[in-house]
Amino acid sequence: MSAPTHTAMNHPAITTLGELKKSGYRSRSVKEELRANLIARIHAKQPLFEGIHGYEHTVVPALERAILAGHSINLLGLRGQAKTRMARSLVQLLDEWMPVVAGSEINDDPLAPISRYAKDQLAIHGDNTPIAWVHRNDRYTEKLATPDVTVADLIGDSDPIKAANLKLDYSDERVIHFGLVPRSHRGIFVINELPDLQPRIQVALFNILQEGDVQIRGFKLRLPLDIQFVFTANPEDYTNRGAIITPLKDRIQSQILTHYPPSIELGMRITAQEVRSPEEQAKRVRVPDLVRVLIERIALEARESEFVDRKSGVSARLTISALESVISAAELRALRNGEEHTVARIADLQAVIPAITGKVELVYEGEQEGPEKVAYHLLGLAVRNVFTGLFPGAVKPERRAAGEKRARTGSDPFATVVAHFEEQALDMPFDAPMRVYCNALDGVDGLAEAVQRAHPYLDHEERYLWMEFALHGLAEISRLGRQGLVDGARFSDLMGAMLSTDAMEDETDDDQSR
Repeated sequence: MSAPTHTAMNHPAITTLGELKKSGYRSRSVKEELRANLIARIHAKQPLFEGIHGYEHTVVPALERAILAGHSINLLGLRGQAKTRMARSLVQLLDEWMPVVAGSEINDDPLAPISRYAKDQLAIHGDNTPIAWVHRNDRYTEKLATPDVTVADLIGDSDPIKAANLKLDYSDERVIHFGLVPRSHRGIFVINELPDLQPRIQVALFNILQEGDVQIRGFKLRLPLDIQFVFTANPEDYTNRGAIITPLKDRIQSQILTHYPPSIELGMRITAQEVRSPEEQAKRVRVPDLVRVLIERIALEARESEFVDRKSGVSARLTISALESVISAAELRALRNGEEHTVARIADLQAVIPAITGKVELVYEGEQEGPEKVAYHLLGLAVRNVFTGLFPGAVKPERRAAGEKRARTGSDPFATVVAHFEEQALDMPFDAPMRVYCNALDGVDGLAEAVQRAHPYLDHEERYLWMEFALHGLAEISRLGRQGLVDGARFSDLMGAMLSTDAMEDETDDDQSR
C-alpha cells in the first residue's frame, strides 16, 4: 500500500510528531516523490509542463526518463531555450505540503532527522515534538553561478558569533551556518550557468552529489542530504569564462540537450504566449500573422547568419521583444493620429532593430559591418525569403533556378506594379494615418489585383498590409528601388533609385572635399 500523499492529509490539524505517526504518514525521498507524482500525471494523461512547446518528442521524454530513474539533471543548450523555466516547473511534481521539525534550518524529516537540532528536539520532546508544514513552492532553491560564489554560500561556514555565545568549538555542528545546499534538503536545488562556477567551487559539489558528505573548513559532517539537483549550462565551447569540470560532469547522471523551435509556427506560438501587452494596447493594435511570421523569420535568419556568433545562440527573447516593439510602434502611430484602432505595418518592423542589436552577439565580420547594419540585413533577408515563398511568381525569370517552372498564370504578377514605378515614385511616411496609407497603396497600378489574385482570403485590413509587404518584397529582390527617408521610405524604379543614390553620394563627397 502506497503512503498517503501530503495533499491528502489535513495538515493544519497535525501539529506534533505523535499525530503525524497516527496519520499513517511515511517518509519518502524527494526523488521518490517526483517519480510517484510523475507516474500519477502520466496515468492521468496530464502533460509534464504547461506552456513549453516544441519539446514534446525530444526534451520532455528525456526529462521524464531522468525523473523516473532518479537522476540529477543537466539541461544543456543555448540561451533562450526555456531551461530555467523547465527547472522551475518541476516544483509541480512535489507534494503540495511537507512536514518538518518545527524550527529546523534544513527541513528535517520528523521521522528521519539529520541535523543536531532536530535530533535534540526529538530526544527532548518525543512524540510531542512540534511539526511545521512547508509548501512545495518553498522547496525550490535557485542560484545563478557567478565567479564570486563561495563555498560558504553553497555549503556553509562556521559562525564565530554562535561559537562564542555557545562557548563551542568551531568543529561543533551547532555553530555552523548552513548554506543554500543544506537548506534545500528534501527539495529541488538549481544552479544556472554551471560552467561559470569556479572549478574549486564545483569540487565542493562532488561528495554532495554522490556520498552526501559536507565539509566545512576541514571538518567533515555526515549529512545525508536528500536533494534533486538540476543544472543548466550553455555548451562548453560557447564561452571561455569556464567549463564544467570532468569529475563533476561524470557525477551528473543525465545530460539533456535543449533546442530552438523547429518551425516558425511553433516559434509564433511561443512568442504569442510570452508577449506581455497591456489589455488596452492589445485592443487598439491588430497584429496579423504575416507580421508575426516575419518576426520569427528574423530570428531564423539570425541563427543562420554569417555575421552572428552561432555558438552564443539567438534567444527566443529576441522575437518576444521584437513583437512587443512592433505593437508599441503601431500604438504610438495610432495615438499620434487620434485613431482608436490600427493594424501593424511592415514599416513598424523598423522598431525591431533595437531588439536585434541588443540580443545577438556578432563575429568579427559582423562587428566590422556594425550591429545596426547587420540588424537591417537580417530584416531584409526575412522580408525577401517570406515574400518569395508567398509570391513565387514575382521573381524575375533570369533569377529563377534552372528548370524552375513559371507561375501557373504564365505571366509576371507584378509587371504592372513595376511598370507603374517607371513613371513615378511613392513616398510612404512611417506614421501616415490609415486613410493616407490606404490611398497611397491604392494609387499603385496593379498592386491590389496582384495581392488579391495570389491570396484572395485576405480581409480588407490585411490586404493593405500585404500590399505594403509586396512593395518591400519587390525592393528586396531588386525589382523596385527603395530609399530610406527621415520619416519613411520612397519606392521608385530600380535604375532611378540607383542613380539617385549615386548622386547623393557624389554630393556628399563634394561637401566633404570643400
